[in-house]
Amino acid sequence: MNLTRRKFLQSVSMLAASSVLPINSFAFGPDKKLKVVLVGTGVRGTSFWGKRLVENYSDIIEFVGLSDINPGRLEYGKKYIGVNCPTFTNFDKMIIETKPDLVIVTTKDSTHHEFIIKGLEMGCDVLTEKPLTIDEDKCQAIIDAEERSNKKLIVGFNYRWSPYPTKVKELLMKNSIGELRSVDFHWYLNTYHGASYFRRWHGLRNSSGTLWIHKATHHFDLLNWWIDSDPAEVFAYGDLEYYGENGPFRGDKCRTCSHKSECKFYWDITESKRDMDLYVNNENYDGYIRDNCLFRKEINIYDKMSAQVKYKNNITLNYSLTTYSPYEGWRVAFNGTEGRIEGWLDIPYHKGVTIDQAEMHAKEMEQTSETEKIFEPIILHKLWKNHEVINVPFEKEGHGGGDKRLHDKIFVNPDKVDPYNRAAGIRDGAMSILIGIAARKSIESNEPIKIAELTDLQPRAKRI
Repeated sequence: MNLTRRKFLQSVSMLAASSVLPINSFAFGPDKKLKVVLVGTGVRGTSFWGKRLVENYSDIIEFVGLSDINPGRLEYGKKYIGVNCPTFTNFDKMIIETKPDLVIVTTKDSTHHEFIIKGLEMGCDVLTEKPLTIDEDKCQAIIDAEERSNKKLIVGFNYRWSPYPTKVKELLMKNSIGELRSVDFHWYLNTYHGASYFRRWHGLRNSSGTLWIHKATHHFDLLNWWIDSDPAEVFAYGDLEYYGENGPFRGDKCRTCSHKSECKFYWDITESKRDMDLYVNNENYDGYIRDNCLFRKEINIYDKMSAQVKYKNNITLNYSLTTYSPYEGWRVAFNGTEGRIEGWLDIPYHKGVTIDQAEMHAKEMEQTSETEKIFEPIILHKLWKNHEVINVPFEKEGHGGGDKRLHDKIFVNPDKVDPYNRAAGIRDGAMSILIGIAARKSIESNEPIKIAELTDLQPRAKRI
């Protein structure tokens, strides 16, 4: 790669805006690297938005600062990423002293808005991990801040970039099943990955907004992109019936629990050097326990969720999320006036194989450049005709190959026209979380919730 900083900054404008606006002027030369800071040094920040960028894009990127409230985790993150930049426990001080071009936000979900808004107001473009934020008030504050700042915000949605969802999008764009009328989408989290959300800070709604926000925002973004319309109304059900206070017993944390031998969810964090170095060795700074009990009574998020979503173009969505499935995977079906598209990933019965669920999740999160090439089917079944099997090349690593393609779009091919319009900006980030926010409100009120009543954003029949 022989990229200039100017080319990257142009990509920020192209990627982030719902309408393309002129980029802001920076004083730089053609050979000067992009100055980047990262706030939040957890797993996602240090790996995907840290180490991966240093290893693959160091000719355009220069990390000039790292920030976290946990000084121990911060120093470990610096070594793991492989940079020699200053570290800060004060975000404002970092921005003032390093004067970055781009702020990458990978903190706890409930604090995303704080760093997004500060970054924009202090003159930086911002790239945030999903979800954008966890409630409608914070969402509106982010929208207002971006409008005031004349800076741009990118939301790091990676699933759009995987070849499998992209092929589904291509079939829909070609009207392969006529006019789309309804969609069924069901996601299954297993008792390894799904359970982990209840051990972590994600199990508290004031931190994660519930899995309607933290996890389902991925799914709703895919669906909004596939359907090519904005959500208009949501009715939902949800409950906590398996984890939390429903457990047969509970302990302080897995390491010291007296129920290790009888608890099927016992997780030995000491077997993971990465988790020990990043979390356990730095518990004394902020008290965060990574191997917390998933049956602790303070857990207050849902572990089963279902929703009906009506889109502005009158398409309806049937959605569900399960958090204690024996396997992890998903199914989707699109019903049109001329046929049906069906897709699924990681359903073991379809292949007649037994899959280690922990190993499968580790491979999905892996950021190696070595990819295992396999093929996954999509079924196209037109009315009154035999079905057609479309085999799609699929990569297990990095969220089905989406991670690498997202990075390449931002840093390698920012000017390349994308026929699938996969880049996500603030409106995409907002519309994906607003479905989850509306679902949460619907459960609490037992009423349908209109998206237009949550923020100033008005749903459109055609996405922009």
